[in-house]
Amino acid sequence: MDIHKEIDTRGLNCPLPILKAKKALSDMASGELLKVVATDSGSLRDFQAFAKQTGNELVEQQTVGDEFIHVLRRR
Repeated sequence: MDIHKEIDTRGLNCPLPILKAKKALSDMASGELLKVVATDSGSLRDFQAFAKQTGNELVEQQTVGDEFIHVLRRR
């Protein structure tokens, strides 16, 4: 997977990971991939809802230890 931008939101709670992702996506071209690393367990459902509401594609979500990794494709 060719990630174009990665943001670290470890230690931040809702809604900050979503807000940071939204800002990062606004600077990206259509089709580019954004990787978000979070420690907030609520981010799993938050990013699912965010993708649905914004039309960005949630390509992948995984849990690695106590971290949650989200990959979004810019619409």
